[in-house]
Amino acid sequence: MTLRPNPLPRFHVWLTNGLQDPLMLVLTAVCASTAFLVSVVDKSGRNQHRIAHFWGRNMVRLSFSPLSIVGAENFRKFPVAVYVSNHTSYMDTPVIFGSLPFQFRILAKKDLWKWPMIGWYLGRSGQMPIDLENPQATLSSLGGAVKALRGGMSLFVFPEGGRTSTGALQPFFPGAAYLAIRSQVPIVPIALSGVYDLLPIHTRHFFPCKLTVRVGEPIDTKNMTVRQNGELTEQVRAAIEAMLDQPAQAQSETVAPVA
Repeated sequence: MTLRPNPLPRFHVWLTNGLQDPLMLVLTAVCASTAFLVSVVDKSGRNQHRIAHFWGRNMVRLSFSPLSIVGAENFRKFPVAVYVSNHTSYMDTPVIFGSLPFQFRILAKKDLWKWPMIGWYLGRSGQMPIDLENPQATLSSLGGAVKALRGGMSLFVFPEGGRTSTGALQPFFPGAAYLAIRSQVPIVPIALSGVYDLLPIHTRHFFPCKLTVRVGEPIDTKNMTVRQNGELTEQVRAAIEAMLDQPAQAQSETVAPVA
């Protein structure tokens, strides 16, 4: 008796290659081009960020994965903060841009600036590249980020420095905690669940599933010094790890679907 091959992976390959990838490419091209044109007249970045928010929400919709936010009230507790989350997939960025309900800047690896269309948007919208292999360039980037925070602009950081290869939480770089302490603004932990399963690091095909963004309580950094950088880094990591360990059913009453 010959066993028939499992048709599910083939379906995901067809869905990704035949529908999702082409639509996402068009969406990204249109949004990046529009943001580039808007940047000529809008120096505040506000309208560019609205375009990025539109892009993120519709990228998630095209992944056919329902997205819910838990603890959305923690987004608005402070006007300026450093937001950090685990990094599991290339889809993390659309999820974050589509979820955070305000303008912010993202501190990301400089390699992203080499990508067509995405690099154009990042450069023209004031996002901040960081070179993890060049300590001098990293210090310069962090200095610019502190200036942005003190000027009233929130920042978002993936403190792991890159995507996890297994879905497990990796060690954190101390940059996000350093920025929060230097600027004396809160740091807000965010836990992304389901995004690794949607687009794991070892494949380019989508596997639709439920996505959850859990927003933790802001951690105050007032009166903290840079000597407490490591302590704060571990505190943030522990908060994200705790949220990742929470069973989905325990959150059912507080989940607010994204409109």
